Amino acid sequence: MSFARDAGRAVRSTLLLWVITAIIYPLLMIAFGQIAFPFQANGSLIKNAQNQIVGSALIGQPFTSDRYFNSRPSTTSYSTADPKKDEAGVLKTGVSGASNLAPSNPALRDRILGKNDEGDLPRLKKAGVQPTADLVYTSASSLDPHITPEGAKAQIARVASSRQLQPNQLETLISQNTDNRFLGIFGEPGVNVLKLNLALDRLKPGI
Repeated sequence: MSFARDAGRAVRSTLLLWVITAIIYPLLMIAFGQIAFPFQANGSLIKNAQNQIVGSALIGQPFTSDRYFNSRPSTTSYSTADPKKDEAGVLKTGVSGASNLAPSNPALRDRILGKNDEGDLPRLKKAGVQPTADLVYTSASSLDPHITPEGAKAQIARVASSRQLQPNQLETLISQNTDNRFLGIFGEPGVNVLKLNLALDRLKPGI
């Protein structure tokens, strides 16, 4: 009799804890997120001037045109893929990760230095961009949406020339789109490339 009573109590306790942890708690967290942090809870999605979703503030995108501030290199091309040639299912699942190549690895040297001036470093110098570390090396996730303020400022001359803008306009734009340290002490300042380029498209040439 005692065993049956204890077993019943254990089953009821298990069911109660399951309801609390698997149903009630997740629903409360979802409701709290939607009320207190709706932007973050829904993926930090960014819209353009036409109110179309163009990406997330949390995941980088490849920008390589001279008319835009370029992103940092990515070993996964920011999980982009040709829908017609996506055998690996990148568009379905996404890919994240670093190359883990040592500084002595020939593949890393070839990507950075290149052959016949086709590497990242010669390309940046040819465009008049003073290379910074984040414009040459990939991030640990290869999905980092930020570059350093220094990396953004290094591209001012190229972007200003392509768009017929004044350099001081772009300096102001970078300052306005720089995310400072969290709580003033955690992390480093960074510039979200997607947000910066969307603001760039809204910028009108100055005198």
